[in-house]
Amino acid sequence: MLDNTNTLKKLVTARMPFGKYKGRLLFDLPAAYLIWFEKTGFPSGAIGEQLVLMYQLKMDGNGDILRQLHKQLSAHSAQAD
Repeated sequence: MLDNTNTLKKLVTARMPFGKYKGRLLFDLPAAYLIWFEKTGFPSGAIGEQLVLMYQLKMDGNGDILRQLHKQLSAHSAQAD
C-alpha cells in the first residue's frame, strides 16, 4: 500500500537533480517545464515518478497546498533542532 503522507513529504522536499532548474524544489518548477516533460516524456526512476505526481497535482490546482505542506515541514524541522 502506498504511504501517501511519506510520498508527499518526499515530494515537497525533493529538488531537481539536473537541467536548467537543478537544485530547485520540485514544487517550485514552472508549470511550463512540467508540461514540457509531459509532452516529451518524463525521466525514468524515482525522479520521473515525482515529476509525474507534481505535474498531476499542479495541473489539478494543488500547488498552494504543496507549498503550505513544505512550510509546515520546515517549521516542524526547525522546532526539532
